[in-house]
Amino acid sequence: MPEPKKQSSPRKTGMRRSHLRLELARRVNKKSPVKAFETKKKTPRVRIKDVAAKAGLKAKAGKTAAKDAGSTAKKATTKPVAKKK
Repeated sequence: MPEPKKQSSPRKTGMRRSHLRLELARRVNKKSPVKAFETKKKTPRVRIKDVAAKAGLKAKAGKTAAKDAGSTAKKATTKPVAKKK
């Protein structure tokens, strides 16, 4: 049986699939707020508590602004109902 052909030129440095994926993940992590995992052991620098706290502050700020807007508006009052004797 014939032997398989030899590779004519060696693979270029950095052309391995894992290296391409690693480079792409690092590029994404620099710009995007959504972080990608680079390797199994190295996780992106994400501070979940800080992100959650900021999201909570934004939600609270929105609720308090809505309350303030509601309190400045004139509330509709009803006339007291007179009891029948």
